Amino acid sequence: MADTVNKSKSRCPVSKKCGGCTMINVPYEEQTVRKQQRVEDLIGRYGRVDPIVRMKNPDHYRNKVTSVFAPDKKGKPVCGIYKAGTHEVVPVKACMLEDLRADRIIQTVFALMESFKIRVYDEDRRTGFLRYVQVRTARGTRQVMVTLVTAEAVFPQAKKFVNALVKRHPEITTVVQNINDKQTTMVLGEKEKVLHGPGYIEDVLCKKRFRISSRSFYQVNSLQTEKLYNIALDYAGFSGKERILDAYCGIGTIGIIASDRCKEVLSVELNPEAVKDARINVKLNNAQNVEVFRNDSGRFMKDMAAKNEKLDILFMDPPRSGASEEFIEAVLTLRPAKVVYVSCEPDTLARDLALLTEGGYAMKKAVPVDMFPYTEGVETVCLLTHN
Repeated sequence: MADTVNKSKSRCPVSKKCGGCTMINVPYEEQTVRKQQRVEDLIGRYGRVDPIVRMKNPDHYRNKVTSVFAPDKKGKPVCGIYKAGTHEVVPVKACMLEDLRADRIIQTVFALMESFKIRVYDEDRRTGFLRYVQVRTARGTRQVMVTLVTAEAVFPQAKKFVNALVKRHPEITTVVQNINDKQTTMVLGEKEKVLHGPGYIEDVLCKKRFRISSRSFYQVNSLQTEKLYNIALDYAGFSGKERILDAYCGIGTIGIIASDRCKEVLSVELNPEAVKDARINVKLNNAQNVEVFRNDSGRFMKDMAAKNEKLDILFMDPPRSGASEEFIEAVLTLRPAKVVYVSCEPDTLARDLALLTEGGYAMKKAVPVDMFPYTEGVETVCLLTHN
């Protein structure tokens, strides 16, 4: 992509209304320079920060796309994205970030609604049926999952609707109805029905196969995720004898990918849906040295420390809010020889590094990875060793 920009015209026709892609009109080279500088400014005092890992083709990288279905100010049904900081829906037919297959499927769902007399959900009046459509696409297998988020469990003509959708998009391998009948900002509810296919998709990442359900966490940029995880594993410097812990393990990706290089993997996750997927993924990859525990990672490590158990390497990939104080305390109590910290938010990474270095760790090296082109977001991998 050329690093030039036409200042009179945005690359995206709705960027000013949406506000999601804050750097949509910034040349890609400049985007990465800014992100590199941000990471260096925040964590450079702790150790070496290597050059950012860029994308060759940064368009349409998101493998998970969520579209809001709602009435506009005149009551007309629309689908699109919430305007930043509001609940006003900006109609969007195609997005520079999103998988093109996902965008096309969402537009077909929107087009089919009228003939099936499906009403969009009005959150103010608490009326209507369809709240969101979420599409997940697998880069390695080309499988596609469509999740229809509804306000009610009864879905009139569900079979005919799904048949019409799959007929127009035979690439769809599964369709799930998720019921969200609560007044909440959360997209997905707790109850689901499988309307077509197995109810999940599978993807291949770093030569391992993973099952992904609608509510499980999976990195949205598959291509960059492989680079991210390979860096994290290289940082660990395995000898083959290590006992490792994969905290915030999600569906088990890092631990399973690392399982060929170490002696034992303890994978810990609190989300029950993710734990279920992680255990299936262990069997799917015949990873016999991986055990998955449903627990809080900090509590799990404190229990290990109380039993005087040894841990060689900790992989931690916390949410945007970073690690909790309890988690950091548990790390400092258990004192694994190495910590590989995968962060999606440089500000909370800097906060956590301050606590870890005060507790006896030193950051040996770090590298930013551009997982989210056109936005301010940047992922960072850090290696820390205990002094």
